[in-house]
Amino acid sequence: MAVPKRRQSKSRAKMRRGANRWKAPIFSACSDCGATIPSHIACPSCGTYRGRKVLEVEAF
Repeated sequence: MAVPKRRQSKSRAKMRRGANRWKAPIFSACSDCGATIPSHIACPSCGTYRGRKVLEVEAF
């Protein structure tokens, strides 16, 4: 079984774990209604995605 020849430094271990850090989701404005929505998601308020109507939204 393979065994590491030398101990990894604290700095190198922290750099490796830094890649798993949580990142905040990126929000953008809807081109039709201006609502704030996550990227690559159809707008829940007006039902459009990339300028096309893809959802039927009921008005309350």
